[in-house]
Amino acid sequence: MDFINKYFPSLGDEQRKQFERMMQLYPEWNEKINVISRKDIENLEVNHVLHSLGITKFINFTPGTRVLDLGTGGGFPGIPLAVFYPEVQFHLVDRIGKKLKVAQDIADQLGLQNVSIQHGDVKEVKGTFDFVVSRAVMPFNDLVPLVKRLIAHEMRNSLPNGLICLKGGDLSGEIQKFKTQVLIDELSSYFKEEFYKTKKIVYLPL
Repeated sequence: MDFINKYFPSLGDEQRKQFERMMQLYPEWNEKINVISRKDIENLEVNHVLHSLGITKFINFTPGTRVLDLGTGGGFPGIPLAVFYPEVQFHLVDRIGKKLKVAQDIADQLGLQNVSIQHGDVKEVKGTFDFVVSRAVMPFNDLVPLVKRLIAHEMRNSLPNGLICLKGGDLSGEIQKFKTQVLIDELSSYFKEEFYKTKKIVYLPL
């Protein structure tokens, strides 16, 4: 919890307890189902939980916002965000059922009432959302056409509704088509750990 406390000192007591419990649950589950690579589970807080929370540095979701976490795997970034934003609704979707089993159990054990989970493909998702978030699921230019129909028209946040991706490395190729529309925010401006040197948030209003 050192890094979460460092960057988010104003968390409430309940949120702190939930993050602490989360740090226990993921390694326990990882012994049974490989949600996070074995060599990376020791970096759970910095490389996964804190990384997910990077979105909160870019936008502060207003209460009532609806967020779709596409390709959530074991619950990233959706579950850390759901702890951070208890008044925001998160719908977590993935095609791998065993990983969603982990996400569901952790959401249940943390007592998260603002999380729903769907096993399936993006084409099976119904309804609309203010934002779609994803964490290195697929190339940006492949993702955009799949999620356009899922973005609601009414705006309730400081930024227009759209797609927010956590990405790393050289993005010039995959965002070429949208380069006049995308906004890229360097996570290294918020988090000083080595992991964040090449990590970015890519936002596209839709």
